[in-house]
Amino acid sequence: MALSKEKKKEMLAKVRTALKGAPSVVFVNFHGLTVAEVTQLRRGLRAAGLGYMVAKKTLAKRALDEVGFTGTLPEFPQEFAFAYPTSEQAIADALAPVRTVYAFQKEHKEHLDIVGGVFEGQYRDKASMLSFATIPSREVLYAQFVNLINSPIQRLAVALDQIAQSKSA
Repeated sequence: MALSKEKKKEMLAKVRTALKGAPSVVFVNFHGLTVAEVTQLRRGLRAAGLGYMVAKKTLAKRALDEVGFTGTLPEFPQEFAFAYPTSEQAIADALAPVRTVYAFQKEHKEHLDIVGGVFEGQYRDKASMLSFATIPSREVLYAQFVNLINSPIQRLAVALDQIAQSKSA
């Protein structure tokens, strides 16, 4: 569908505003998603402090060129959208967009696909973005670290308990 010049300028400004200052952006192919599924995706992203925008590929490419990310821009599929942070909390967690989209993608593999993105000012391919999506959250990493530190102490306590039980028997 053809857009008027004013609509294109508005859309270009929206895309540019969404991309500026974003620590990460996820490019998504949403071919075959129903309206209900897209609504569910948007609600999930909004709850995480993220935005979701469908844009014409040419306008998105122009906005991405203007923002000035480095690297090679991945190829955009038929239906193109991107997820980006909108809240301070989501901006602080650079992996929030890719994690949230990846979680939704697990349920809708045949209709939703991460095709690339931007991370720390550089274009990334699909493989890179998927590897970022599987990094555990900060809280999980803290828990793993505490468990790692606690493990030798726990084993020592079990060994001392075994020694005490064998002496008492």
